[in-house]
Amino acid sequence: MSDSTKSIELSNLQRIFLVILSLILALLFFAFKISFAGSHSLDKLARRSIDPEIALSNGRPTIFEFYADWCEVCQEMTPAMIKAEKDNHNKLDIVLLNVDNERWLDLIDKYEVNGIPQLSLFDKDGQNIGKSIGLRSPEEIEIITESLAANKEINDMSGFTPQGSINMINYESNINNFNLVKPMSHG
Repeated sequence: MSDSTKSIELSNLQRIFLVILSLILALLFFAFKISFAGSHSLDKLARRSIDPEIALSNGRPTIFEFYADWCEVCQEMTPAMIKAEKDNHNKLDIVLLNVDNERWLDLIDKYEVNGIPQLSLFDKDGQNIGKSIGLRSPEEIEIITESLAANKEINDMSGFTPQGSINMINYESNINNFNLVKPMSHG
């Protein structure tokens, strides 16, 4: 064998290294693709959302979902929200509002968004009837949307705060010296 042939051949160790490196790169690409798809779906649903004012005045129940593109829990809920929107498109409105978009600052303050994802629920007359903060399972989202569409109360759901109930967040947010962390502050 000539010297030029020896330099082209790869040792077994080098081959194993290249195979492992290829697998790692493929896994990273797959993970990135899944993450991008979740964020893309949120953006797609948000772009299809109608204006919040129209949603609250058109005689249908409404869900405002306050979310962020970087929020993994929001992305996890996306397939269920897309299904809910598809299944109930003529019964209720689902409006996605990105907390990182300054356009929605007034609504973030008005509906006391203190964590995401937050679902703010409205009856057919546009009256705020409650909110839910945090991850909701597909089954819970289905219960929420079906209850709203049928004009039924949402009872006994952990983490659901009916509008008008007294809770520490509402009480403390009215104290002058209490500083809430706002969604856009990221900390």
